[in-house]
Amino acid sequence: MKKRQRTDDNSLLTGCRSIDDNFEHLNKIDEGSYGVVYRAKDKTTGEIVAIKRVKLAQEKEGFPITALRELNTLLSLEHENVIRLNEVVHGSSLNKVYMVMEYCDHEVKSILEDKSMQFSHSQIKCLVKQLLQGVEYMHRNYVFHRDLKTSNLLYQNEGGILKICDFGLARRYSEPVTNYTGLVCTLWYRAPELLLGFKQYSKEVDMWSVGCIFAELILKTPLFMGTNELDQLDKIFKILGNPNDQNWPGWKTARYS
Repeated sequence: MKKRQRTDDNSLLTGCRSIDDNFEHLNKIDEGSYGVVYRAKDKTTGEIVAIKRVKLAQEKEGFPITALRELNTLLSLEHENVIRLNEVVHGSSLNKVYMVMEYCDHEVKSILEDKSMQFSHSQIKCLVKQLLQGVEYMHRNYVFHRDLKTSNLLYQNEGGILKICDFGLARRYSEPVTNYTGLVCTLWYRAPELLLGFKQYSKEVDMWSVGCIFAELILKTPLFMGTNELDQLDKIFKILGNPNDQNWPGWKTARYS
């Protein structure tokens, strides 16, 4: 399954290529909850790409819903600040499926952890602007990410481009808002309404994460580092104050289920 440029007949997909025949494995980049990421070279074009293997070993009822959502979301999005999905390829057996994406040089998190590399104030402004551009584009297309954090932001050396990645928890949302699972967003970047168990939420949860990322870029460390949900709320309220009708209108009547 390969992503193409849009044409008059809106054809987006062609048949899958084989990873063994078409790509040269270079090295392992990272491993997360939803897959392992490798760096590889396309033998046909010479392009360096990132290849994410979709984890299927634990799946007993077909293709994982997280992978399907990520594929569907990435195929529908096309923006400079959102990671580009090039194609989906297959391995030597049915349980080996890979997503081929554009390669970026760094995770933003790894840059922040490297004391020899520092973002200037102007660079931070540029990064936050790009993050907001990518998030605004997603929200304009009724997609929320639900796991924005510095480890899910990539950085390209050429041009200093920021890319939002890892759409395993992303999905389309509707207006007016409806019920969604509250088990989203990494704890340190999780909005208060999620921590309090609200089931009806919308794109605001992404904007909270953006604010946490902005603070982390400046402080070089996460702003709210709770050990559990209650401790996370405590740290938020100590800095921002307790909820009231002025800073959180309607919080008393928000629905929990």
